[in-house]
Amino acid sequence: MAKDDLIVFNGEVIEALPNAMFKVKLENDHVVLAHISGKMRKFRIMVSVGNDVEVEMSPYDLSKGRIRKRLPIVRTPPKSS
Repeated sequence: MAKDDLIVFNGEVIEALPNAMFKVKLENDHVVLAHISGKMRKFRIMVSVGNDVEVEMSPYDLSKGRIRKRLPIVRTPPKSS
């Protein structure tokens, strides 16, 4: 299967499991089991509960995926009166 066949979703990590596995709630409210990609593991990019991530999934098995990258945290400046 080529990289072009993968489906990419954004989601939020809702649970950390052993062996670098995570439960991720996608934008469409589906929950999938995802593991960290090899480059994230190589460069020791940490993922924790509450992080927004990008997940790539095979069109043949939509219950499992791979965390492709951790998305940046969007911080809003405090409102001043």
